Amino acid sequence: MTQPLLPLSDKDAAYLSSASASAALAEVSIETLNSRCFCISLDHEALRAALESTLGQPGLFELVRERCPYLFAAHPVFVAPAQLERMAELIRAIESVVALPAYRELVLARSPAIARHDPGGAKGVFFGYDFHITEDGFGLIEINSNAGGAMLNAVLARAQRACCPAIEQLLPSALQAESLEASIIAMFRQEWALAGHERPLRSIAIVDEAPQQQYLYPEFLLFQQLFQRHDLQAVIADPSELSLRDGRLWHGELAIDLVYNRLTDFALDDPAHAQLREAYLQRASLLTPHPQAHALYADKRNLALLSDAQQLQALGVPEATQTLLLAAIPHTEVVDPANAERLWRQRKQLFFKPCAGYGSRAAYRGDKLTQRVWQEILAGDYVAQALVLPGQRVMAHETPALKFDLRDYAYNGEVQWVAARLYQGQTTNFRTPGGGFAPVYPGPEGGCAPGCD
Repeated sequence: MTQPLLPLSDKDAAYLSSASASAALAEVSIETLNSRCFCISLDHEALRAALESTLGQPGLFELVRERCPYLFAAHPVFVAPAQLERMAELIRAIESVVALPAYRELVLARSPAIARHDPGGAKGVFFGYDFHITEDGFGLIEINSNAGGAMLNAVLARAQRACCPAIEQLLPSALQAESLEASIIAMFRQEWALAGHERPLRSIAIVDEAPQQQYLYPEFLLFQQLFQRHDLQAVIADPSELSLRDGRLWHGELAIDLVYNRLTDFALDDPAHAQLREAYLQRASLLTPHPQAHALYADKRNLALLSDAQQLQALGVPEATQTLLLAAIPHTEVVDPANAERLWRQRKQLFFKPCAGYGSRAAYRGDKLTQRVWQEILAGDYVAQALVLPGQRVMAHETPALKFDLRDYAYNGEVQWVAARLYQGQTTNFRTPGGGFAPVYPGPEGGCAPGCD
């Protein structure tokens, strides 16, 4: 699950250790840190302690190692502070557009009927804004309405070690990890309050299909432990284990106040989810994230709207916000017969995604397309997005770089945490040796250490 510490070259390490450590670090470029700095590493024993005592429970470390050995990357990713702020600024801009009545009317009119049901004030927990960022490129590639991994990153923040004084200052403090956990609890309680409830939140069901079989089941256990540490009864349940009676949603004899929804059936169409769907429609339990959140944010067709100057103008989006969106969201358009021939010709500069897709399923880089897959795209509901290359991180000396994307976890327009996901192939997959979730550290804005170029 981890690799030995691999330091910078002797020349680079000597430079970083000389004079003022912070001054030395300020002169090292982001590219250098991501290609040659191995001074921060995943601490095997700290990870075990976080999973088995601090945050988790006995046996969780072994469960992670056996089921998902490539969940945590060996080293962090460095990002310029200005890029981190640009990501946050874009998220605030998108929130301002989603709040516009004209936007909501347009999007919900083409969404499933359940998306038009009033969610009762809940905004939706764990939005995930995914970015590709390099020295020469910046792009929001996707918005997710139920992004996984936040609790895993709380664990990761507690399991880092450094071997260089200049780099050690970047490690998150225990307070930062605790602040993330506190913000998660506050978010769920805020959802409860926004729904108009005056009594305290008492019970939460973490719901997914066959949860024990899910790849991120260890995270469900971490959430359960977190909720219980804050005096909330918490269960992990398949939707079939829930029942609606007497105007309440139940798991056995436990009345469920709030459902933390990890299902990928975003409209609750599956017959197996009928009880949960009816509980949502009757407000017998608070559901978060909910179908409306997915429709307003995560439907890939929204990226086509948000990257279209004429559409933004028609919606009444302020000019400054339009400029920000158009510069940061790769041009996206819905694939249809009218543009199919042009998109096929331009495919090498495009990425194709299903409108209602998730987890990179059935998503394709255009330069990898076959005619068979192209026909599937034409027959399905897809968008074509201008290709923005991912960043790269070298994980060990003389090894090929891994790709990475950045995920901002956000609630109510505010960033809670930023994480990276490292991988090989077309999309993130948590199947790459040395890859997985990685911490994100703000690096210097520019400059390069002597001898590091």
